[in-house]
Amino acid sequence: MRTLRISGDADVENCTDLALLTDLYQLTMAQSYFQSGRVEPATFSLFVRDYPPNRGYFVAAGLKDVLDFLESFSFTGEAIDYLRSTEMFAGDFLEYLRRLRFTGEVWAVSEGRLFFKDEPIVEITAPLIEAQIAETFVINQINLQSLIATKAARCVHAAGGRTVVDFSLRRTHGIDAGIKVARSSYLAGFAASSNVLAGQKYGIPLVGTMAHSFVSSFEHEIDAFRAFVKSFPDNSILLIDTYDTITGAHKAVEVAREMAARGQKLRGVRIDSGDLAALAREVRKIFDDAGLRDVKIIGSGGLDEYDLAEFAKANVPYDSYGVGTKMGVSADAPWLDMAYKLVQQNGRPVLKLSTGKAYWPGPKQIFRVVDAHRRLKKDVIALRAEKLPGAEPLLNKVMDSGKTQGTYPSLKEIRERFLAEFDLLDENVKAILTPKPYPIEISPRLKQLNEEISRQVTQVELEPAIRAKRASGKS
Repeated sequence: MRTLRISGDADVENCTDLALLTDLYQLTMAQSYFQSGRVEPATFSLFVRDYPPNRGYFVAAGLKDVLDFLESFSFTGEAIDYLRSTEMFAGDFLEYLRRLRFTGEVWAVSEGRLFFKDEPIVEITAPLIEAQIAETFVINQINLQSLIATKAARCVHAAGGRTVVDFSLRRTHGIDAGIKVARSSYLAGFAASSNVLAGQKYGIPLVGTMAHSFVSSFEHEIDAFRAFVKSFPDNSILLIDTYDTITGAHKAVEVAREMAARGQKLRGVRIDSGDLAALAREVRKIFDDAGLRDVKIIGSGGLDEYDLAEFAKANVPYDSYGVGTKMGVSADAPWLDMAYKLVQQNGRPVLKLSTGKAYWPGPKQIFRVVDAHRRLKKDVIALRAEKLPGAEPLLNKVMDSGKTQGTYPSLKEIRERFLAEFDLLDENVKAILTPKPYPIEISPRLKQLNEEISRQVTQVELEPAIRAKRASGKS
């Protein structure tokens, strides 16, 4: 029995075999490829076809899990037995799967880098069956983690310099998602997480206060406060809105004074309900009037970047925010139109012409151009073999012959990479509402190749059918 693993070494959920974490049609296509002798190399490209509402950029995340999956990819005997029991697959194909390993190469945009619509963030080249079967897992991991990292980045930006922490675990869509949300949000600038397993696994700082149940379990609210600060005299944040926020704030002042007499200090209070803006102002005044200006106020309760932007604009006196549900599921845009498409087959560039779903053929590269102040100016999508002097190529070979290349950066290093690059992005592109589109150009050579392949496809696949239709007398 294998277990589902988080980036290779944290067991969180029993799973028969990760190779089975795929869509059935990947395996039915694989058998047809196998029986047709289709073993030639193929290149697939992963990209986002369109922006969700109010998104001006995306943050790359999830690559580590993809590389771990590909490097350890195999079907166990138990998995093969299950596939045989479905009576859908030929015996020789199942034996082929038993021996199958990923032997290809991966080019990818590094985690923590910004990317934009139509840009290939991962390109996989491998024997056709290997590259095809990888699709489901690759999209599953990159889609979720990039989606969440982008949402988290928006929250951090909207907070206007105030600290933002992850409170999402109870509302994320399952165990794996809860771990990945903590990692992705920290990658994108969140300061900490309430997720203890993520703290152990990734070294993310932990943060937490108390629940309303803790307060209501005591006969008197102030007794709950006193019990908590007794247990945590150096790190107490009191939840003050269980009954009445203003009354709770006055009780917190009393407890803070008791602590001061013992040489201790109340760290802060949290407000989780009601008119958060108005209550923050009242509570701030209560503590300031009591000479407790160092007591921090934390806001939580259904917040997202839209709320944080309004609070920042109005200078609401929160020192930090706990952001949970709406970030952990990217509530306003819970999915990306992410696609994984064949762009080259046995050295032959390919594409499809479906309305609204066309894409650029061939293995590609993204070049990032900066201005004289090192700020991001534009990106150019080009063919892999092209060069653009003075621009940075974003796609790097991170796997060769089925083995990860080099030492993977730490989460701290990825986070620092994101923060540095995000600081160079135009503020209008970062806007929470109606952001300005980031300039993306297509190289002349890629445009030319696209026109040539489109013309060939039209001549081979469409024009004969049109001529036959006309010859039959149909309009």
